[in-house]
Amino acid sequence: MDLSNLKPAEGSKHSKKRVGRGQGSGQGVQAGRGHKGAQSRSGYSFKRGFEGGQMPLHRRIPKRGFHNIFRTEYVVVNLDTLADRFDAGTTVTPELLVESGLIHSVRRPLKVLARGDIAKQLTVRAHKFSGKAAEKIAAAGGAAEVLASAKREDSATPGTSAKKRAAARKAAAK
Repeated sequence: MDLSNLKPAEGSKHSKKRVGRGQGSGQGVQAGRGHKGAQSRSGYSFKRGFEGGQMPLHRRIPKRGFHNIFRTEYVVVNLDTLADRFDAGTTVTPELLVESGLIHSVRRPLKVLARGDIAKQLTVRAHKFSGKAAEKIAAAGGAAEVLASAKREDSATPGTSAKKRAAARKAAAK
């Protein structure tokens, strides 16, 4: 076999359909668009998920439960991974976890969970701790420090006006 024998796979190459070029093109009067209807007109574009008038898939499938759009998604780290990765006396911060490759970014808040045991004295700074995780860190002689939440509390409450939020901020500052 050499380069002179190469050719494209059967059926992979075909000539372009020339539409709107009259009867001789083989596309007939309607140029492959069929008879009447929205799809035969120029400028037609369907909405995402449109299935020709049939009930679309995202509406046919039953919905279950409740999805909270205000939910806070946490990045999770367990105690056993902290114990494996860091030496005693280290201050573990979200930035340090990104550098060590345990988490990908500091965009979402960090939560420490209690899987595994920890015997090293670590100072762990995170946005949230499970109850057992904080107990285990304290039992090992370390400290669990809670960081301020990345989400602003006053803007998170839906339905409050800008004036009310500003008044709440002033009251909190006093």
